[in-house]
Amino acid sequence: MKVLSVVGARPQLVKLAAIASAFAETSHEHVIVHTGQHYDADLSDVFFDGLGIPAPDVHLGVGSGSHGVQTGAVLAAMDKVLEAERPDWVLVYGDTNSTVAGALSAVKMHLPVAHLEAGLRSFNRRMPEEHNRVLTDHCADLLLAPTEEAVRHLANEGLGKRTRLVGDVMVDICLRIRDAVAAGQHPAPALPEGIDPAAPFLLATLHRPDNTDAPERLSALIASLASLPVPVALLAHPRLVARADEHGIKLAQGSVHVGRPLPYAGLVAAVMASAGVVTDSGGLQKETFLLGRPCTTIRPETEWVETLRDEWNILVPDPQDKTREAWAAVATRPAPRVSQGTPYGDGQAARSVVRVLEQS
Repeated sequence: MKVLSVVGARPQLVKLAAIASAFAETSHEHVIVHTGQHYDADLSDVFFDGLGIPAPDVHLGVGSGSHGVQTGAVLAAMDKVLEAERPDWVLVYGDTNSTVAGALSAVKMHLPVAHLEAGLRSFNRRMPEEHNRVLTDHCADLLLAPTEEAVRHLANEGLGKRTRLVGDVMVDICLRIRDAVAAGQHPAPALPEGIDPAAPFLLATLHRPDNTDAPERLSALIASLASLPVPVALLAHPRLVARADEHGIKLAQGSVHVGRPLPYAGLVAAVMASAGVVTDSGGLQKETFLLGRPCTTIRPETEWVETLRDEWNILVPDPQDKTREAWAAVATRPAPRVSQGTPYGDGQAARSVVRVLEQS
């Protein structure tokens, strides 16, 4: 069996690490195509190095651009790759422009497509990711769902016969790295200057267009982080830095200490060292949940509804709607005293994916 993986962004590289490891245990051929959607070394190269992912067999180098430009560039480049490789399965991951472009290119060439992390829904049509995941699910031949909730969404859309519950492959990697960090096998994360890892601090990320594109919105969110009563380690995504520079907004103010994005092991270690996380990232919500830290999500909804149970994760669409005290109470709350359970599987999802592809 020959499987071709199409990846291009940081969350996909984490998932790829688990899949590549599972394929390495077999005799199957696994071809990796990196679209280059995330071209910043902090969001790409360090994940290949730090997670032991084989170097990509093909690098498309599409880089940045509008959604249309980026999606079109991947589509145009993928045709030649797929014609040359003719895989048994094209495996696409998550909900990025690379995902939908890889899926569309493959189905138009009559190549079977499997969608990993299928069935997630935010039901927010303002999100580009929501359109990407819905379009990919409806054109793919095999839907690899991470949760029972995702399976239900797919059944409600008439896609139940194509759906298989495999669990979440990010759990495989997150738990592996967690155990390695706890065993002292990774160096301490490079936290922003002014953050003492021995004292309470919050970890924060912001990158979604709804939170960064409008100067008033971004300024208000940074002010909310700056007002918190504990230090905030803001790992500044390139998009956040670019928008802040464009709008003339100073990121380092009040409680906020600014640093660079971390390699995956460093991110896991930073979450484990923190008192909690404030983010708009889907992946980081889930990783924070898995690592047993409270998360505050700056969005009106989440695809990962399981994290909301027992307030492991709390949605705060606009911190400015709360008093300073109420906002601080939510963001700095302690972890719940109840177990998170295992809604995302047991850490063996990647092996399940390979097995389902073999049998389908």
